[in-house]
Amino acid sequence: MKILGIETSCDETAVAIVTDDRKILSHEVLSQTEEHMPYGGVVPEIASRAHMNALDRLITKAMKDAGIKNPNELDGIAVTSGPGLIGGVIVGVMMAKGISAVSGVPIIPVNHLEGHALTIRLTDESVTFPFLLLLVSGGHCQILKVMGVGKYERLGISMDDALGEAFDKVGKMLGLGYPGGPLVEQRAAMGDPTSFNFPRSMVGKPHCDFSFSGLKTAVKRQIDSLRDEDSLTPLLPSSLINNICASFQACVGDIVVDRMKNSIKQCQNSAPEINTIVVAGGVAANKYIRGRLEALCLENNFILKAPPIKLCTDNGAMIAWAGVEKLKLGEVSDLSFTPKARWPLVG
Repeated sequence: MKILGIETSCDETAVAIVTDDRKILSHEVLSQTEEHMPYGGVVPEIASRAHMNALDRLITKAMKDAGIKNPNELDGIAVTSGPGLIGGVIVGVMMAKGISAVSGVPIIPVNHLEGHALTIRLTDESVTFPFLLLLVSGGHCQILKVMGVGKYERLGISMDDALGEAFDKVGKMLGLGYPGGPLVEQRAAMGDPTSFNFPRSMVGKPHCDFSFSGLKTAVKRQIDSLRDEDSLTPLLPSSLINNICASFQACVGDIVVDRMKNSIKQCQNSAPEINTIVVAGGVAANKYIRGRLEALCLENNFILKAPPIKLCTDNGAMIAWAGVEKLKLGEVSDLSFTPKARWPLVG
């Protein structure tokens, strides 16, 4: 079974072809970082135009690399149909519909979040349902029980900012550039995590929800208090930037661990068969966060699983694999489905 996956929900144009025996035959990701860098964030119009300019070329290359000469050699076409920036989602959906209409190959609409949720089953065949999922990216921050394909129970969600968004905004406030999240992690490795005592929002509360807006505001106030208004160079000294990043990241680690402790307790009470935590999404590439979760799992006799770093950020392989999982269950669509800007995993 060979499935073409198309992902255009944000600022990566991504295409992959994956088989049902977990082989990635081709994997193309075109980043738009340089296009959005002058604006300090993703500009939807620029993103959708970049998808339009690149998608057909990437599909052609992916098929060539996979040794596929004609689309009708595929068994399915999986495409991100939401959630995401609607202009970009439309580009991917219309391309997938066009290929399906011409070739007769079944089309499979995929929720972008489900792509992240199921990636671990592409890269690690030992992961079976059910498992506990921490989904952390630039647009989403959730804890879910994953009972099967399309079967999710949400335990916690961010009440405001997503975790990846908080990382990016702190990087922007510190003048580190775009995207800020990986740069904050790099600078944190050189700083003292005890330098600043930022608020641990929600820590100690009995539920599993997150909040990062208060932390983001506290970091901004700290940065403003340290800046010299009379200085010709408003940027902080490098050592202070490192210490702020380290203290912020340590704070985030404490919040995530506390929330996951609560989710483990809930699983022990309601689903004792769950003994695996999967972390997925762009922030899953953060080695510090992974380390904190590994320690938590060790303390609670859980196993931590995470996709390879290159498959943590948006990619076509995760969409193709979700397509594999859905096609096995007979979950295909006609061409009448519509792209969605919002599409929660749990209704």
